[in-house]
Amino acid sequence: MKTRPLGRTGIEVSTLCLGTMTFGSQTSEADSHAQIERALAAGITFVDTAEMYPVNPVRKETVGRSEEIIGSWNRANPARRGDYVLATKHSGAGMAHCRDGAPISGQTIAGAVDGSLKRLGTDHIDLYQFHWPNRGSYMFRQNWKYDPSGQDTGAVLENMADCLEALQREVDRGTIRAFGLSNESAWGTAQWLRLADAGQGPRVASVQNEYSLLCRLYDTDMAELSVNEDVGLMAFSPLAAGFLTGKYQRGAVPEGSRMSLVPEMGGRKSERVFDAVDAYLDIARRHGLDPVHMALAWCQTRPFMMSAIFGATALAQLDHVLAGADLTLSDEVLDEITRAHKAHPMPY
Repeated sequence: MKTRPLGRTGIEVSTLCLGTMTFGSQTSEADSHAQIERALAAGITFVDTAEMYPVNPVRKETVGRSEEIIGSWNRANPARRGDYVLATKHSGAGMAHCRDGAPISGQTIAGAVDGSLKRLGTDHIDLYQFHWPNRGSYMFRQNWKYDPSGQDTGAVLENMADCLEALQREVDRGTIRAFGLSNESAWGTAQWLRLADAGQGPRVASVQNEYSLLCRLYDTDMAELSVNEDVGLMAFSPLAAGFLTGKYQRGAVPEGSRMSLVPEMGGRKSERVFDAVDAYLDIARRHGLDPVHMALAWCQTRPFMMSAIFGATALAQLDHVLAGADLTLSDEVLDEITRAHKAHPMPY
């Protein structure tokens, strides 16, 4: 398993990251623990979670359960906490089940960190991320109607400075090692970096945005920022919420799958998505590749990629991913993927 730098922190992470958003909902505690064991044995040294997980759906009574399951593994294996880099997230404004939807601020951070530490059964979080900006985001399929004109620039920057000061206090007391963003824009990330460079607090090390063969919003301005500022992408949904496996083609909805729980797939299901998936499945089929392995290997070719986060509801799915972890795609396959993207841009 290859590793890449986590920004300029000196921390190294594996290029595949175990996502845990189904831990405690679709994935039982015993199966979750088995996944952690199997991932570590395969060389994965990066685990990502969030205070609001599990999802599909998000319920008040299960918020925090994913962190608790990771915590029960940590408590049972105290000597192994140093074997992996642990990332979690502070929910953004509007998440009613966390602090009644309060926005992220200097006043919420310490309590949110302490809550995650307790649930995770650890004394430090390696990468602490803001799940989405208070001001909103074009992510979550909101790019079609994104309108930032109502933002108060001064208030946004004041809040950022306030948050960075609170984050620095956490760094000083040893509860977090690095700071990351999620569902952020180029402008937002640049402001966080500018304020940190001015001495306000820790520098952004990573951005966790959606990225896959079907979702390539990161390819332009964010790509340039990532490369020039050493802020790598943690790609979530690199399998496009399961579409790129092919399991939803021809009207199929497997029992227990995400589509069986969330029929519209959070806005990803569209008239054009299935034709786009067919194009990528055809490339994989003609070259004798597993489509899951192809999709994840393609992510690793991107110049801004730090780590691709994948989730598995069952151990067999994790094993499937791991079987293709060392795949390298040929130039011919990469060229065909580029042509398919031009023919099927932004299917959702």
